Amino acid sequence: MKIAIIGSGYVGLVTGVCLAHIGHEVVCIDMDQDKVKKMRQGHTPIYEPGLEPLLKKYLKSKRISFTTSIKEGVQKSTVIFIAVGTPSKKNGDADLTYVENVARQIATNMDSYKLIVEKSTVPAETGQKVARTIRLNLPKKYKQGKKITLDFDVASNPEFLREGSAVEDFMNPDRVVIGVESKKAENLLREIYAPLNPKMVVTNINSAELIKHASNSFLATKISFINALSRICDEVGADVLKVAEGMGLDKRIGRSFLDAGIGYGGSCFPKDVDAFIRLSEESGYKFHLLEEVRRINEEQKQNFIKLMEDKLWIVKNKVIGVLGLAFKPNTDDMRNAPSADIIRILQHEGAKVKAYDPQAVDNAKKVIPHVSFCQDPYVLAKGCDCLLLLTEWEEFKHLDFHKIKSLMRHPMLFDGRNFYDHQKMEDLGFEYYGIGRGLNRERA
Repeated sequence: MKIAIIGSGYVGLVTGVCLAHIGHEVVCIDMDQDKVKKMRQGHTPIYEPGLEPLLKKYLKSKRISFTTSIKEGVQKSTVIFIAVGTPSKKNGDADLTYVENVARQIATNMDSYKLIVEKSTVPAETGQKVARTIRLNLPKKYKQGKKITLDFDVASNPEFLREGSAVEDFMNPDRVVIGVESKKAENLLREIYAPLNPKMVVTNINSAELIKHASNSFLATKISFINALSRICDEVGADVLKVAEGMGLDKRIGRSFLDAGIGYGGSCFPKDVDAFIRLSEESGYKFHLLEEVRRINEEQKQNFIKLMEDKLWIVKNKVIGVLGLAFKPNTDDMRNAPSADIIRILQHEGAKVKAYDPQAVDNAKKVIPHVSFCQDPYVLAKGCDCLLLLTEWEEFKHLDFHKIKSLMRHPMLFDGRNFYDHQKMEDLGFEYYGIGRGLNRERA
């Protein structure tokens, strides 16, 4: 099938490359000429494991192409996915400016039946607004009074891709959700995903839009719940890892997303929780539970700083080494990364910060000034008063901590992801502090 993807960010590019991989002819559209040039050369503007080799493969076979022309993409394709950004406004609403602009341009360039699919995360009822925008902006030749003579459909197909495993998630989905208002739209979307043989959830557009916000908000709730529980564990001398294990073995609960730490970040959870709170308010319901989820998440970073202050005593002029900057491993994404807020607070208190990340340094430089970025963890460790583990990259499991200890001024480690075994670290001679491990109270 001929498919256009408008927007070549994390969602759009992964979707486009993977659709090409399962047999479709895809054109990806982006207004950034430099980005398009880079992608035409086979280079991805983002770090995502497995993505670039697939891009190179399907560029060579001409199953995927890139353009800055919406007209070209629209007129070549039957199905058009909208995958543009929907950033948060100051009040928490999703900013749908890009979605509206794209819908308008699709309308002005349509010359035959099109299925327009929301792939961006949008609030409920956005599909209706997209359809209205298209009707209003169709060329006059397709309008006869109030009658529209050019057939089109709008659908919702929310993405559930995790950065760092997005290709794997696309190729092996838990489910594919489609919100449709016509059998024709349903059949086209079923045909697109047929090679994956997925579990299909078919519903109306509003329900599909709500499924995405509800899913991310529920996962954020699990994270904030275990983070709140970690505070209690520290107070009573319990180990949050064992508590999470005991909870997670209950099939009704599950172990995933019960990992205490410095809080969630990224482009999805913070934005989607904010948007869901605003959507609830506008529908007449105050979602106090999600307001608390958001508060706990922000508070977790402050709690981590307080732990450091308690153990370091004086932060000013201390040399602090940060292992990991991206909001999660296997990505270079610094959007809403907890590391950025923690580093800014430490800098404000007069600390000197060094940092290392396998992939995110270039993006980190854009958002965190006055940091000494290091080429490897050993250069980072030299002269440090303590280390912070803020992103749990696999390579950090295999560090030579004997060497790191010898390079540090003081062998102190604050583990913001409970990544290391505290007993092993203590046996190596480190003063170790995790999140909710029941260890911090004993040493106070």
